[in-house]
Amino acid sequence: MIITEQKNIEEIMDNLEKYKRIIVVGCDLCATACQTGGEEQVKQMIEHLKENWDGQVLNSLTIESTCDVRLTKRDLKKIQEDVENADAFLVMSCGIGCQTVAEITTKPIIPTNNTMFIGQTERIGKYHEFCKACGDCLLAETGGICPITRCAKSLLNGPCGGVVDGKCEVGNYVNDCAWNLIYNRLKELDQLAVFEILRFPKNYVISNNPRNIDKTRRPA
Repeated sequence: MIITEQKNIEEIMDNLEKYKRIIVVGCDLCATACQTGGEEQVKQMIEHLKENWDGQVLNSLTIESTCDVRLTKRDLKKIQEDVENADAFLVMSCGIGCQTVAEITTKPIIPTNNTMFIGQTERIGKYHEFCKACGDCLLAETGGICPITRCAKSLLNGPCGGVVDGKCEVGNYVNDCAWNLIYNRLKELDQLAVFEILRFPKNYVISNNPRNIDKTRRPA
């Protein structure tokens, strides 16, 4: 899931200053799960704007998946007149959803959230970064634990000398050492031989930005 945090409300209000008519857009997926852009948060934002902003909310909606061009086009088409009359969109989603709305409407976009990372949900409000979308997954060799993300130094061969009692020196020994976790997991799986594999430096060329996948093209 894409983890988001709401920006400081003062920053949001500052970005709204030069606009008078907006549409508020939320997302039914990740932002809803993070409680940063679901129906309830959209409603709360509108209430705040009514009390603290000298402008008009023309309409509001939460889209099933704001990052999906097809769904966002479909839902915005239902309020086409308001879309045309709006000065800007206040988008309560991740950065991908914001850019999707901007691309479709060609109107200014004001994000209410900061996009933090791809993460695991332990419970609502508690999230952990588990994946960097590096494009070359090696979880089969590391007991299902990603060293690129969960090791502060992204070491492919570890642990380093900075581990104390299973904790990483980066961050003052709060986080678990990823390679300690990997060793213990492989031991449980009776796969410690995999731990001894020498992994060569990662080819980060494959994760250069921006990346695209197009499986709609037919082979020549």
